[in-house]
Amino acid sequence: MRKYFIAAVSAALVLLTSIPALADEGMWTYHDFPSAAVAAKFGVTIDQAWLDRARLGTIRLANCTASFVSPNGLILTNHHCVESCLAELSTQQNDLVGNGFLAGDRAKERRCQTQIADVLVGMTNITDRIAAAVAGKSDRTANDARKKALTESEQNCEANSRKDRKSGPLKCETVNLYNGGQYWLYQYKRYTDVRLVFAPERDIAAFGGDPDNFQFPRWCLDMGVLRAYENGKPAQTPQHLNVNFDGPKAGELVFVSGHPGSTDRLLTVAQLETQRDIDIPRWLLRAAELRGRYVQYAKSSDEAARSVEDQLNGLENSIKVRRKQLDALLDDKLIAAKRDAETKLRASVAADPKLAAAIGDPWSDIAKAQAVYRTLQLPLTFIENGAGWGGHLANYARVLVRAADERAKANTDRLREYTDTALPRIEQQLAAAVPIYPEIEIIRLTFGLERMREWLGPDHPLVRELLSKESPDELAHRLVSGTKLNDPSVRLALWNGGRQAIDASDDPMIVFSREVEPEARALRKRYDDEVEAPVEAASEKIARARFAALGTSVYPDATFTLRLNYGTVQGWRENGVEIAPFTHLSRLYERATGAEPFKVPDRWLAAKPRLDMTTRFDLSTNNDIVGGNSGSPLINAKGEVVGLVFDGNIHSISGSYWFDTAMNRTVAVDTTIIRTALHDVYDARALAEELGIR
Repeated sequence: MRKYFIAAVSAALVLLTSIPALADEGMWTYHDFPSAAVAAKFGVTIDQAWLDRARLGTIRLANCTASFVSPNGLILTNHHCVESCLAELSTQQNDLVGNGFLAGDRAKERRCQTQIADVLVGMTNITDRIAAAVAGKSDRTANDARKKALTESEQNCEANSRKDRKSGPLKCETVNLYNGGQYWLYQYKRYTDVRLVFAPERDIAAFGGDPDNFQFPRWCLDMGVLRAYENGKPAQTPQHLNVNFDGPKAGELVFVSGHPGSTDRLLTVAQLETQRDIDIPRWLLRAAELRGRYVQYAKSSDEAARSVEDQLNGLENSIKVRRKQLDALLDDKLIAAKRDAETKLRASVAADPKLAAAIGDPWSDIAKAQAVYRTLQLPLTFIENGAGWGGHLANYARVLVRAADERAKANTDRLREYTDTALPRIEQQLAAAVPIYPEIEIIRLTFGLERMREWLGPDHPLVRELLSKESPDELAHRLVSGTKLNDPSVRLALWNGGRQAIDASDDPMIVFSREVEPEARALRKRYDDEVEAPVEAASEKIARARFAALGTSVYPDATFTLRLNYGTVQGWRENGVEIAPFTHLSRLYERATGAEPFKVPDRWLAAKPRLDMTTRFDLSTNNDIVGGNSGSPLINAKGEVVGLVFDGNIHSISGSYWFDTAMNRTVAVDTTIIRTALHDVYDARALAEELGIR
């Protein structure tokens, strides 16, 4: 469940051979969707009009997927996708995560200050433009040239959109597909005023809690409703998706339209071994200890439990994902199959003298870069990637210090995360008046400093500089208690003041970040030149080899960009037991214990006598999803929403690397229980009417 559920598909084993895609796997782009394959297998026509309607009805949130479900900007997504907004709007007296929220009318809809809603309105292939920019250059020079060309493409796109009266200003983003095989320019309509309309209580949205996470059968009403606004009024969204509250049938063809975050199905064996041996084990060690500190803090008071809940939920979910990913990478069959597929592709290259001369041995180039990365990984993780100082306040300081330097440069010379196209989003986050909890900030900062000292050693130059006179706990307390960065007006003053304001600031958190910045930048430079540059160049060469054999008849790795997948509503067989594809309301009450995480909210207990116990609750399908697909609409052949994706089963987590058609399943909320909830439990009449519930 929650933020990072993983799909069960692996093009890693498919793309490296000439075998067609198996079963219903595939996170297909909208510009290369296999409509002919769907028609041949299911007898259903998915034409351009259908694709356009689904694309324009699907939304990318900051952390999830969602869909427009009314002509007035109404958005349907998961409860766990709006949990951060609920936490931001909560107070000690009114815990919206626990109690839920319903705006009785539009005037009571409350803004989620850090949320955005993007709709993909245009796609342009710019592969030739990027290829021309890097042609004939060394790996390092090509890496810089590639980034400049990508920034220029985004910059020109946004400038042109501001002149276009028909489209209006757009958010433009370059997309790397097939690990450098293609580059696209995606244009988004962005809504920055997104408001909370409805969310059920945590106990029903996440019924079963962590024990049920990544399991099925399930009974979670993991839904949340937002609304997009423009110029202070509800956005007009005629290209919305209608909701069919009768839900799907067993065996029915269904589609998932959403934004899968990332998969690693195209990585080389050397890259997978780095994940297995270095990245994931070290991450798990740190995350497990931080979770323990969060849990201990949560036990100190009810307010502590409330304030840390959102962060703890996300961390626990991520730990479960990484553990199962590590299990997959420790499976000898996966690595052996991957190595065999890689050997076959290399042999096919060797058999083509012209191709072999053109690309050389990119697999060896990546292996050499991985060896360099292994020596950099610890200081890079703690210093440049910020594991040495967690928390909102330290992150604000880091962004402000680095942005002051980057914004003084020409747009094409900046780090990619600080280009002109990225700045409005950064400013929105800096301006948001989100709650800051000093106790949690101290926990995170102390933990990061302690682990940095442990892993880098007390004699590391930066560790000595930072901790020669103070312990991690003392330094964390001084920085958190002394900083003013919890005030949005202070953050914006530093942002608007630029380098001069940053250099003149005596805010302890800013001073701390200035001390860290030279070493962080040096590490970033080494990584970009010695790891990223050769890997990017080699990956593009491997992509050429794949395209020579397969073209776009296979799908690219996930990149948190819009994809469409098809599958059917179905259960599976495990340990000799048939798992049915639907759960029903009656079993919710049977599983209830009255204690979390199996506690049914009082509202649902009171409503029980008038509810139909046969109502379908959650369902499973064999669609191909991954983290980022949370909140994706489950769409039938008519283009209607019949479910709300929120999770995968436990077998799906290894889907970062491979596909198990027999066991992998997507988990979604059935629309029939959504109708029951809004109409019969919450008496949300205005919302139900807007959704077409009578």
